[in-house]
Amino acid sequence: MRGATHARWAACAVAVALAATACGGGGDSGGGGGAGIVSSSWGDPQNPLEPANTNEVQGGKVLDMLFRGLKRYDPKTGAATDMLAAKIETSDSQNFTITLKDGWTFSNGEPVTAHSFVDAWNYAADVRNKQNNAPFFADIKGYADLHPASGEPTAKTMSGLVVKDDKTFTVALDKKFSTWPDTLGYQAFSPLPKAFFTDHSGWLDKPVGNGPYTVDSYTKGTGMKLRAWDGYPGADKAQNGGVDLKVYTDNNTAYTDLISGNLDLVDDVPAQQLKNVKNDLGDRYINQPALIIQTLTFPLYQPQWNKEGMEKVRRGISMAVNRDEITRQIFRGTRTPAKDWTSPALGEKGGYSPTLCGSACTFDPVEAKKLIQEGGGLPGGRVTLTSNVDTGSHRDWMDAVCNSINNALGQGPVCTVNPVGTFADFRNQQSSYKLTGPFRSGWQADYPLIQNFLQPLYFTGASSNYGKFSDPGFDKLVDEANQESDPAKAIAKFQDAEKILAEQMPAIPLWYQNGSAGYAERLSNVALNQFSVPVYNEIKVS
Repeated sequence: MRGATHARWAACAVAVALAATACGGGGDSGGGGGAGIVSSSWGDPQNPLEPANTNEVQGGKVLDMLFRGLKRYDPKTGAATDMLAAKIETSDSQNFTITLKDGWTFSNGEPVTAHSFVDAWNYAADVRNKQNNAPFFADIKGYADLHPASGEPTAKTMSGLVVKDDKTFTVALDKKFSTWPDTLGYQAFSPLPKAFFTDHSGWLDKPVGNGPYTVDSYTKGTGMKLRAWDGYPGADKAQNGGVDLKVYTDNNTAYTDLISGNLDLVDDVPAQQLKNVKNDLGDRYINQPALIIQTLTFPLYQPQWNKEGMEKVRRGISMAVNRDEITRQIFRGTRTPAKDWTSPALGEKGGYSPTLCGSACTFDPVEAKKLIQEGGGLPGGRVTLTSNVDTGSHRDWMDAVCNSINNALGQGPVCTVNPVGTFADFRNQQSSYKLTGPFRSGWQADYPLIQNFLQPLYFTGASSNYGKFSDPGFDKLVDEANQESDPAKAIAKFQDAEKILAEQMPAIPLWYQNGSAGYAERLSNVALNQFSVPVYNEIKVS
């Protein structure tokens, strides 16, 4: 779990492109029995493409093509189904025996064994390796010995991982976690070949995995070429010859290239093009709900945002945002005003609640102004919103949010925007806790569980808790929910924890984000999974 856990920063959850590129069509062929190559828009990942180090969308797209883990999330339903796992057995929701299927290898011919998983997980947890997704392994016994809060490790491996034979290993957690097996489709839990450890720098230049694609070449700032692996043993073989991922600094440019025939697939249709997209693409435009939410997170590590009474100010700011108007005018049906801290794509049985945030997420300028005054006013009389502005129409909606706040308070331009030029720069400021006002926090779930929307972001010390929110009551309820074997009771406890968010408002839910994409006439069988990522292996090229 990512906190101890995390999920992919669509920032994390919007598709963000970073560096410049020369753009061209995807008409060449290769691999996959001579099938055509798909050209698709992309953004350089923030971090190296290690499964335990990549925690944002762009890197996640690649890992999803290069790796297969114990579980895989069904592209249509999101259900966690067995992939390399033949079975995962437990009698107490704390101790698990994992048995692997036969016949799986990495693309370099090396067999995938129990050691491939155990060695990868120990590497991920080792504090010396500085892996972003290390907290996903915090539930395993011995994690604290390998990943102490300070100082050097006191162990070489986690005591909770034991290899029994080539096809079997056991996992002991430090406490019950009934849905732990369902988290194992997340890419941080991928197996790694021996080459990752023996030639780490070489592996990073050209990663080797066990998925349906291999890396042909990668030029940072320009793009990556992936080719179908003919020897892939899985049932979900690539239906095309490969994918050329092309880096863009502006998704409007990517969209223009799509319309002009120089690109096959854009998986983040820019807001400025939404008025044209149906006429431009017709049925080749995809707009569907996704496991994504956009929020404004408060830097509670800044004393001015965390002093007594500021919860009223934070709630007041939330109530000053006219979500209905902003989503209608700017996003034209690709966003839905948020009512809680999860996503409607979970479904109400999965924990989504259209009433949980209640009045705190309802536009009420009179009450907003009253609450902000009762809480002591805006710190320094001002509030500054920060986001990257290279993609996602972030500048447009931030300006709109500030206009809404300014109009509600009637005190002049007290809300202003701090635009950051690139996603990488924004993420670096965010992850180093340098921001002084509310900042954009997009979240794209790693797995379709309510836990993944709450624990990684708001649990004390969690891996993506960039606002440094901490509440003992929230933590206690999350722990209890994780240990609950009855799914309905677990969800109820998670929602009780979520009610604390509604009271404290460490982050303002803005809107749920749909997955959107547009594609060329020569493609067919194009779909987005529940995480809004194209199901690349299923795309066919005519």
